[in-house]
Amino acid sequence: LALLALSQDVTGTPKEAELNDNITIFTRILDGLLDGYDNRLRPGLGEKVTEIKTNIFVTSFGPVSDTEMEYTIDVFFRQSWKDERLCFKGPMEMLPLNNLLASNIWTPDTFFLNGKKSIAHNMTTPNKLLRLKDDGTLLYTMRLTISAECPMQLEDFPMDAHACPLKFGSYAYPVSEVVYTWTQGAAKSVVVAEEGSRLNQYHLIGQTAGTEDINTSRGQYTVMMAHFYLKRKIGYFVIQTYMPCFMTVILSQVSFWLNRESVPARTVFGVTTVLTMTTLSISARNSLPKVAYATAMDWFIAVCYAFVFSALIEFDTSISTISNSTAVQLKASESKAPDPKKTYNSVSKIDKMSRIVFPVLFGTFNLVYWATYLNREPVIKGAV
Repeated sequence: LALLALSQDVTGTPKEAELNDNITIFTRILDGLLDGYDNRLRPGLGEKVTEIKTNIFVTSFGPVSDTEMEYTIDVFFRQSWKDERLCFKGPMEMLPLNNLLASNIWTPDTFFLNGKKSIAHNMTTPNKLLRLKDDGTLLYTMRLTISAECPMQLEDFPMDAHACPLKFGSYAYPVSEVVYTWTQGAAKSVVVAEEGSRLNQYHLIGQTAGTEDINTSRGQYTVMMAHFYLKRKIGYFVIQTYMPCFMTVILSQVSFWLNRESVPARTVFGVTTVLTMTTLSISARNSLPKVAYATAMDWFIAVCYAFVFSALIEFDTSISTISNSTAVQLKASESKAPDPKKTYNSVSKIDKMSRIVFPVLFGTFNLVYWATYLNREPVIKGAV
């Protein structure tokens, strides 16, 4: 009994002995697989095309920069391919490998075509996962943060929608050597986490995936594409731009209800509202790139500016009318004193007409403007 107890202390429990045996077996398997393995050569070189299956899980989407026309996305990027040189036989069907082994085997040279900046996370260790199945199939997962281009057409701003693409493919291998496919088909291979949106000014309304082939001087290449569909939230712009413009136009029309002899008051109304519209126009453009065309907001501001400026012109016309009528009265009866009721606290016909015409025209414009932009489907260019 003493000898048996001593032997158990030396060799450990049966489970520990089995674990040590498995570790020894897998160590020998890995050493055997990497012995003579050339990671410079792709799997199936000279025999068949290497197929790379990919899928994307989006953990965080945003922010989106309108001025730079780019967006930031945090993803788990998964790639899977088969390398028959790494087939093995052992007590397990899949080997969980350390990410350092990725530098010793062949991996796809995937790059992002429209990426401006990409970061592979390395805290506290490189955020990479490598799995090897007994038939030589490899799963390689990385956590990436990508800043990519998002071409925008801003004619409908701020009632616009966009399709932000994410394009990736092989940097060096044409379709005759490496092809990319979606792991679960185009409909299910790009998934966004339920609470993954980090957008203040947009709604992420969906995503699609597709594939296209491009021809270059070096051959034909497969390009994988994922499009993320964004619809802008209009609330911020209603508060910051539309409501101030609307109130400024209403304020400019208050001068129609003042006596035409109140020159200082009407002058203050006219000049102040014109300057206010100028300031609103400049500030509204600061949040946009310097595009060469007018946006929907530009048209609204331009029409509001026209109404405000027209109110100022109407005041000048009204003053000219009273000056001319006073001069005629003085010439007609130089000896007779003018009736103060006719020259002061009087209302011109132009003011009476403007009180009706200006609000009706401005209301009609708003009705047509909002009905046009809110009821039509947004045109998303570049979508698949």
